[in-house]
Amino acid sequence: MPKTAFVFPGQGSQVPGMGLDTADAVPAARAVFDAADRALGFPIAQLCFEGPAEALKLTENTQPAILTTSVALLAAVRAAGLEADYVAGHSLGEYSALVAAGALPFADAVRLVRKRGRYMQEAVPAGTGAMAALLGLSAERVDALCAAAAQGRVVSAANRNSPGQTVIAGHADAVERAVDLAKREGAKRAVVLQVSAPFHCALMAPAQQKLAADLDAVPFRDLAIPLIDNWRAREASSGEEAREGLKRQVTSPVLWEESVRYLAAQGVERFVEIGPGRVLTGLLRSIDRGLKGESVRDFDSLRKLTP
Repeated sequence: MPKTAFVFPGQGSQVPGMGLDTADAVPAARAVFDAADRALGFPIAQLCFEGPAEALKLTENTQPAILTTSVALLAAVRAAGLEADYVAGHSLGEYSALVAAGALPFADAVRLVRKRGRYMQEAVPAGTGAMAALLGLSAERVDALCAAAAQGRVVSAANRNSPGQTVIAGHADAVERAVDLAKREGAKRAVVLQVSAPFHCALMAPAQQKLAADLDAVPFRDLAIPLIDNWRAREASSGEEAREGLKRQVTSPVLWEESVRYLAAQGVERFVEIGPGRVLTGLLRSIDRGLKGESVRDFDSLRKLTP
């Protein structure tokens, strides 16, 4: 029998107004925003609903805002009668997935990602690091050109998103050398991204160390729904596996293409992206056009969902 996976987006999907129509229409969604405000001690709901965009772009705000919106939409999806056989999340989205799986209480998750965002921002001085998107090159070729561009600095794959789409991260000069090499290699596109820090690379080690202490202080339960984690693209079912995965993903590449292929191999045919934006639904088509992708990003898309 075909299976369903709930997948949750990461940073970059934020937009002022996210979650407002669903919170107005679905009491369970509104309750999530209220819980986030209480847990954080400031009105994150207002930031989601009204912005301003510049405040929403600050990493320590972006991460709890996306998590809260995603979990609110999840509550609405469940109120509509749909459940999943598996969950997965892209980077930050793994926290939403663990809330969905019952491993991590929402209040703990939203406080953790607020700290995670702050730690990531603080890990590397502004201007020191960078990220870039490389399109049209194999994963193996990207690894080779990163090795050639490093010259004693850090540059490596950060997100393996789909065939021919890899995001790299590291020291700004090394990333720029990798971009130049990629263009010479015939990449369809090689462009430095406008991001606040070089996520998912060795430069995030200070953030990883600080976050690990916070993760160790939070109780994790065994998962009611299996999670496909970022750093291995394999199933995690125990609370300890989930905790370890959140530590490891800070400095490890997000293996999204492998995660989707693993889910498909387990019989998942329906992927429901829950959260602002449609990034993961778009990536799904690039990975395997035979898989069905749906996006629940607002109340209108929720109403079109079939259980």
